[in-house]
Amino acid sequence: MNFGDYRVEIVPDSEFRLDGGAMFGVVPRVLWEKKCPPDELNRIKLQMNCVFIDTGKEKILIETGIGEKWTRKQTEIYGIFREKPFAETLFESTGCDPKDITIVVNTHLHFDHAGGNTILSKPSALVNRLSDEDLPANYANFYDLNNFKAVPQFPNARYFVSESEFNAAENPHERDRASYLPENWRPLQKSGQLELKPDNYEVVEGLEMITERGHSQTMQTWKLTRGGETIYGFADLIPTRAHISLPWIMGYDLYPTETLEFKKKILPQAVRENWICLFYHDFKTPLCRLTEIDGKLRAITYES
Repeated sequence: MNFGDYRVEIVPDSEFRLDGGAMFGVVPRVLWEKKCPPDELNRIKLQMNCVFIDTGKEKILIETGIGEKWTRKQTEIYGIFREKPFAETLFESTGCDPKDITIVVNTHLHFDHAGGNTILSKPSALVNRLSDEDLPANYANFYDLNNFKAVPQFPNARYFVSESEFNAAENPHERDRASYLPENWRPLQKSGQLELKPDNYEVVEGLEMITERGHSQTMQTWKLTRGGETIYGFADLIPTRAHISLPWIMGYDLYPTETLEFKKKILPQAVRENWICLFYHDFKTPLCRLTEIDGKLRAITYES
């Protein structure tokens, strides 16, 4: 879609699933299952909705999804259902190949936001030490079996992440340690493509990154303003449309009371200023506008 003088596209990565109880924290299942029906393992369907922005000079990708470096066992645990490589979806959505991307931005380095930063490539002796069960589930479909090394997926891109988030990833909190996988950022250091940024900064004109404490101490949200319109990406502070109700907060959040304060601040502003809102993990409708009906917030599907 045209967004002022920029072009913006949603690039979905793949379906995956997480425990519904963890996704809704203290909210009872009898309430959340009406909006997000769980499977037999109590998991709900989620998506990774990455965002492509073409400024005319830069081709930017915000987030890179869950990536393709998963074993069969991990794929089963997280219910990852990938129909095609991310590079193919990127081309279908934008007409661009990974080599065309000039800037990649991560709000944070959890595996479901930064997993696609790297792909498996180049010969490695590691593959000889792995059993068939440990090989990535779709490795045989998309990769030469002689290749097993993480390298940047976007060879010509500068990768942006805040220095605070980078330090958190290298020294993670016990509660989210499992969400940080070094193979998603250390190859970028090695290639010289990783650029550490301040807590709040402007990627390009009109695109701001803002650190908001709640999901973690260092995760960022983003705000794009062009042509009198605003798109706001909540990242994991409000991951789906179902989470717009104030107490509906993920059990994964390190600082849930601060997530609550963020929602009290940001949601009225989104309604008042008629923002387009990006719900990164929403399975069906990632882009919505918010409105208040009978004292309750409602997400209305955005139609460009």
